Amino acid sequence: MNNQQSSDSNEFVGNLKNGIWLFGVSSWVFGITDRSIASFSDGYLSALDLTQLFTAATFFVAWIFLKPPTKKVSKV
Repeated sequence: MNNQQSSDSNEFVGNLKNGIWLFGVSSWVFGITDRSIASFSDGYLSALDLTQLFTAATFFVAWIFLKPPTKKVSKV
């Protein structure tokens, strides 16, 4: 019984981590898209616009590398 609860809680935590990671990916994509539209809307790219886009893209790539590991669950 205790082993089943431990397995269920591990599965819940794994799903929670994956859900947070997916929410973060969608948030970063939205943020980069928003910054890109705002930067290109006036037809002029300033150094500040480029810095913001580069910073957001760098953090997005770092977030991609933080993907939680996926474990295959063996059904016995």
